[in-house]
Amino acid sequence: MAIEPLAIGVCSWSLQVKNIPELKQFVDRLGIDVVQIACGDPHHASWDEGDAMPGAALAAGFQLSGTMLGFPGEDYTSPQTIEHTGGFGDPATRTERLDRFRWALQRTTELGLTDIMLHAGFLPDVRDPLRKAFLDTLAQVADLAARVGITVAFETGQETAKLLRSTLDDLNCPNLKVNFDPANMLLYDMDDPLEAIELLAPDIRSVHMKDANRPTLKGSWGEEVPLGKGQTNTKAFVKALQRVGYHGPLCIEREAGTQEQRYRDIEHGVKFIRECLED
Repeated sequence: MAIEPLAIGVCSWSLQVKNIPELKQFVDRLGIDVVQIACGDPHHASWDEGDAMPGAALAAGFQLSGTMLGFPGEDYTSPQTIEHTGGFGDPATRTERLDRFRWALQRTTELGLTDIMLHAGFLPDVRDPLRKAFLDTLAQVADLAARVGITVAFETGQETAKLLRSTLDDLNCPNLKVNFDPANMLLYDMDDPLEAIELLAPDIRSVHMKDANRPTLKGSWGEEVPLGKGQTNTKAFVKALQRVGYHGPLCIEREAGTQEQRYRDIEHGVKFIRECLED
């Protein structure tokens, strides 16, 4: 069954669950059934089911929008640590991370899905001599995914929308798209989400609904907050998505607080997005 346009969903790792029954319980409490599901990597939550996770997830009856992949060794302690450890940025880890990506592609196909989301890493500027090797790696990512009919959506935030736009244009790979996270643009102090939508609109494949405030000290993290309580301007963001013709799901992501606090914030988010859609 196809997911309805602008259906409200949740990112599995936000609920800090360890197994599919626990995820099912939370999703049922929220009154939704759309899930963007973690592949099971260390950063985005491993599963008690192990290799049996795909079968368990399919049996649970979720409407799955895609998978999410993080890499071992990614360090989100500060913007500086993730710049050095994130995605495919470090040449020394590219080979092992491509292997991990191959594993994630297999898991995505086992789930019957055609979309995988990940952070590519901090993209080098167009004048950076390291850019070519980085883009060659991303082209390899696109090729590996295309062989099994999968679209890769790079999550926003670690670069400006202009740099991401030029990178997608330079790569010119039809199966490389955007997972738009407006809050990340504020957390990394990179861009204005409402302006970025216009630039990235043709390639927005999926969306993370998250809110945040910009950092008060340059070089530090911004603050993630519940939907509608930060500087993202969530109501205007939803309207902008509708204006540019986005019809995919709106998956709530919450990455701060205890498990119970995250649940309450996500529950608030479900209600808040419904209000945005009704306006």
